[in-house]
Amino acid sequence: MRILKVHNYYVQPGGEDTVFHAEVELLRSYGHEVITYVEDNKKIEQMNKAIVALQTVWSFSSYRKIKQILEDERPSVVHFHNTFPLISPAAYYACRELRIPVVQTLDNQRLICPSANFFGTGNFAWKCLGTNIPWPGVLHACYHNSRLHTGVVASMVSIHRWLKTWQQMVDIFLCSTNFYKDLFIQSGFPSEKIVVMPHYVRQLPYVSAKDKSGEYALFVGRLDPEKGVETLLEAWRLLKIPLKIRGDGQLTLQAKQFVELHHLNHVEFVGRLSEEELSDLINKARFLIVPSGGYYETFGMVIVEAYSKGVPVVASNLGVTSEIVSDKYTGLLFESGNPRDLADKAAWMWDHTTEADTMGRNGLEFFENYYTDKRCYHTLIKVYDELIESR
Repeated sequence: MRILKVHNYYVQPGGEDTVFHAEVELLRSYGHEVITYVEDNKKIEQMNKAIVALQTVWSFSSYRKIKQILEDERPSVVHFHNTFPLISPAAYYACRELRIPVVQTLDNQRLICPSANFFGTGNFAWKCLGTNIPWPGVLHACYHNSRLHTGVVASMVSIHRWLKTWQQMVDIFLCSTNFYKDLFIQSGFPSEKIVVMPHYVRQLPYVSAKDKSGEYALFVGRLDPEKGVETLLEAWRLLKIPLKIRGDGQLTLQAKQFVELHHLNHVEFVGRLSEEELSDLINKARFLIVPSGGYYETFGMVIVEAYSKGVPVVASNLGVTSEIVSDKYTGLLFESGNPRDLADKAAWMWDHTTEADTMGRNGLEFFENYYTDKRCYHTLIKVYDELIESR
């Protein structure tokens, strides 16, 4: 099968980029011919801002380029990941013109929330849910703290809702969890077009519990406000458990200053690592911490990676994490934004090694049942096959 995969890279690499590469690699490993078309947001710094705004709503350039690729390569299906902002929904129309089926992965909430994470607008975030024009987001400048930037995103969403782009130009949406499937349905997306397909991680050699050093708790992720970094650090003021932090972001300097100010000598910041080094770091952790606060993770790749290594998880009881982490079975859930509750759960996990090891084994079983490359591949190829047959 010949497949065109389309993705718009972010300035700061993240989970969506990882998913894109993982699926390309997966399909090729099964013998499929995968063509890629990508854009990179690093180009925006050199572009006229008015042109970027127009291109966000409708990119004539991407439309022409995609159409040319379709005419030259004639793929059986086109699978989009991120299209924001340089590719734009215009690319769907090129596919429809040549009668090639379209799959869109919903790896963020951009189509129903201008900030793409229900975080930027604080308590006002949910007011955009289900509205034809996400004006609360514009009012509260939820994207880049700018009404102008938010207005551009809101215009893209509103115009394509009016054009019924999502209903008519996309054949199937892929969503990684039932939580987000329900959220998009609430926002008016056709339920019959949404298929739940959890992401996968490549499983590296597993180390049994008896061979693990388990000398530290671990946080892996961006050091941004929505990731619950402040909650994590406040909780560790109450603990003496060794903590390793791997990540960087908006709060990197602030986090390091906090650790120094409060003499948290048991907290260590880890620099950039190779894939194998990061895998080893997770493998040797006693447990993983996912403290995302006021923010709905779309999936949680690092949780799945921890499961693949038999590492239990302590996570906030918010949105997707409560779907992926089974409380007292594969880990522990704490009240989102509550440092004391996080500290209590982390201390329990640290002190109860037998129970933690059992949770880790349960997580590994959960991984093997739901998050393997084989399961992901069969779901993905079934979607492709059914679309191709329908055409």
